[in-house]
Amino acid sequence: MNSENEYKNNNNEVALVLEGGAMRGLYTAGVLDVFMENDIKVNTIFGVSAGALFGINYKSGQIGRALRYNLKYAHDKRYMGMYSLLTTGDVMNREFCFNKLVYELDPLDFETYNSSDVKFYAVVTNVETGKAEYIEISDAKRDMEYLRASGSMPFVSNLVEINGNKYLDGAVADPIPYKKALDMGYEKIIVIQTRPADYIKSKSRLPYGLVYKKYPEFVKTAKSAYINYNETLDLIRKYEKEGKIIVLRPSEKIKMRRVEKNLSKLQAIYYVGVKDCNNNLSKIKEYIYE
Repeated sequence: MNSENEYKNNNNEVALVLEGGAMRGLYTAGVLDVFMENDIKVNTIFGVSAGALFGINYKSGQIGRALRYNLKYAHDKRYMGMYSLLTTGDVMNREFCFNKLVYELDPLDFETYNSSDVKFYAVVTNVETGKAEYIEISDAKRDMEYLRASGSMPFVSNLVEINGNKYLDGAVADPIPYKKALDMGYEKIIVIQTRPADYIKSKSRLPYGLVYKKYPEFVKTAKSAYINYNETLDLIRKYEKEGKIIVLRPSEKIKMRRVEKNLSKLQAIYYVGVKDCNNNLSKIKEYIYE
C-alpha cells in the first residue's frame, strides 16, 4: 500500500468509485463497458467487492467479459452457489473463480492490466481491526487474493488470510469509498452505485456477534455498517446536488438475489447500466474533460 503522502496533488485527476452488491454489480459492468467503448479515461479506481471483481475488466480493457462469463457459468455448480458453499465453505468457489476462470475459461488479460497506468484499489475489511484497508492491485496475478478477499461475503465465505492478516468483504467497513477518494485529494469523482436513488440501508439482523465473536472489532463495524452507509449516501447526494461529482445509479428497480442465477435478470441489470451510462455520456465527458 502507498503511504498517505503519495496521495496528494490528485485534484486534476479523475477517480472512479465502484460500489459492491454481489450480482447487482453487473450494473457497474454495463457502465464500464460503455466507458471503454467511448474511450472514457479515469486515473484511479476504488472497487469494493463486486465493484472490484468486475471493475478490473476496465483496467484490462475487456469489454463484455463480466457479463459473458456470468451468463455462461451462472448455472455451473463449480462457479458459485450452495454446492460450493457446502463443499468448500465459500459461496464463490475459489478454485473455479480465481484460478480456472481467470486463467483458462475466460482469461483476464493480465498483460494489459499490469501495464495500464490506471491505479486500482480493492477495499477489504480487516476482521481483527474492523477497519477498511485499500490495497493497490498493481499486479493482478500477485494480488488476486486481495480481490478474492474484497468479495468474500460474511457468513458465506471463509476468512481470507494474507500475510498474517485476516480479511472479508470490503463492503462491511467501507461500502462506497467516496470519502477515501476525497481524502486522497481527488476533486473529480464519478460514483457508480448499485442501489436506486431512494435506497436507505436498514440495520442488519444477521448474527455477527455469534458467528464472529472472536473478532469484536469486526462485529462492531458490521453492526454499525448501516449508519456508515447512509451517512456516505447523504454526503454523495449533497455533492451531487452541488454539481461537484457525477453519480450513476440504477434508473430501474430489478429485484435480484445476491447470488442471482436468473439469466434474464443478469442481462437486465447489465443493460440498465449500459442505458444509464449512454444517457449521461455527454455530462460525463464534459465533467471529465472540462
